[in-house]
Amino acid sequence: MPELPDVIIYLEALQRFVVGRRIDAIRLVSASVLRTADPPLSAAEGKTVLGVRRIGKRIVLALEDDLFLVVHLMIAGRFHWHRRGARVAGKVGHAAFDFPHGTLMLTEASTRKRASIHVVRGEEALRQFDRDGVEPLEADLPAFKTALTGENHTLKRALTDPGLFSGIGNAYSDEILHRAKLSPIKLTQALDDDEIERLFHATRATLSEWITRLRAETGDTFPERVTAFRKEMAVHGRYRQPCPVCGTPIQRIVYAENECNYCPTCQTGGRLLADRSLSRLLGETRPKTLEELQRVKSRYRNRAT
Repeated sequence: MPELPDVIIYLEALQRFVVGRRIDAIRLVSASVLRTADPPLSAAEGKTVLGVRRIGKRIVLALEDDLFLVVHLMIAGRFHWHRRGARVAGKVGHAAFDFPHGTLMLTEASTRKRASIHVVRGEEALRQFDRDGVEPLEADLPAFKTALTGENHTLKRALTDPGLFSGIGNAYSDEILHRAKLSPIKLTQALDDDEIERLFHATRATLSEWITRLRAETGDTFPERVTAFRKEMAVHGRYRQPCPVCGTPIQRIVYAENECNYCPTCQTGGRLLADRSLSRLLGETRPKTLEELQRVKSRYRNRAT
């Protein structure tokens, strides 16, 4: 799912490509992506894009006549820029917004279509999308601490809760926690002041560095390599690969449709966190440390041979 750094890069590209330009026509291919009926999507046709903004992970296009197009890309939704009138791909295409100088395409490469478009009128209508999470790059340390410790959650859950922090998701929360050297399952109200300050600075540094990195990668073009898995990441999506700090194989906790990636040496004092699938398979004999895990793997390899 595009998170705060990716969404900011999209916004900057949209500022360059569509702000000040008129939407000549909108071609809706997938009716399910449109979640509102009044105002109709056709009301945006002929309107000029006056500006773009972010509400959490949502991208907002502000149009004339106090209209707003609110797009949530969810996990697999992406924007693309094509020549004017380009054909919308049938299987992944949702909609095309035709401008005089090109076409902004919305796609979703997933069988589970979750991306959405809302058309609303007025600032008041926009407030329904605001989850009131603090902006991690704007909040000071006291505001960050208040949001973090107001309720007792695991750090992973707290960082990815849009009601607490705006725009952070699965990928960058992994990176933040690794930089802060904190366990993803540590409870927020168990943190001491030094750990909270460390997490605060790690959050700002991680997000800022990735924004800078993605800006350099994109340049003046339209971003086409928006992904949650990048080889430069420290832990996210790097299961079993060496930690760039200590060389320990990265571990993971798999849950629902996501996974949490972490370094046992840097973050959990060498302890392996309970993985649902491994716990289900091995029960109480589940390895608790990397050494125990290696012994289990060796036994299974020996049995296989």
